[in-house]
Amino acid sequence: MNITLLLPAGRLPLEIMAKALEVAEKYHLGVYLSTTQNLRLLNVPEEAVDAVKAELAPLGVQFKGPGKFPLPRVCVGAPHCNLGVIDTERLSAAITARFKDKAMTKPKFKIAVSGCPLACSGVLTTDIGVMATRAGFEMYAGGKGGPYPKVGRRILRKATEEEVLEVIEKLVNFHDAHTVKKQRLYKLLDHPDFPFPEAV
Repeated sequence: MNITLLLPAGRLPLEIMAKALEVAEKYHLGVYLSTTQNLRLLNVPEEAVDAVKAELAPLGVQFKGPGKFPLPRVCVGAPHCNLGVIDTERLSAAITARFKDKAMTKPKFKIAVSGCPLACSGVLTTDIGVMATRAGFEMYAGGKGGPYPKVGRRILRKATEEEVLEVIEKLVNFHDAHTVKKQRLYKLLDHPDFPFPEAV
């Protein structure tokens, strides 16, 4: 089986990288950097799962599991990209902190943050997309990738960071209230109670 280490904002601390290498060599594992910006240890023998996690846990590693609030997928942002308008790592941390006590998030729900309108992190094709511009944030809802991709609906323009957090919370709560098991947000855009019209 596989074990996924969650990496906030796609950052891989050196001590975790070193320990993951040590564990991978010890148990003859493969290593995959996932498209969701996490680190996955491949082909972990079932009898070694608890031991592998026990070696990594003292470093503060969080593991992917059912119901966990999704870490935002982010571009590298400012100051590491000369087009970046914001520090995407900091905004990702603010989003994660806002929902750290949330008990359960249904599967297939994703958030992306882009530091500029180039949208490198896929904000237009994610359930909730946050795009920084020099005039404030734009927000998109209901995007998806896959074989039948959809561009999300723009629901906010020129927003502040606090407004972004409030809108994410409202969308998360709406998704929770209208989803039995798992469902992409685009299927709820035409719901009569969907809280946001298109922002032109």
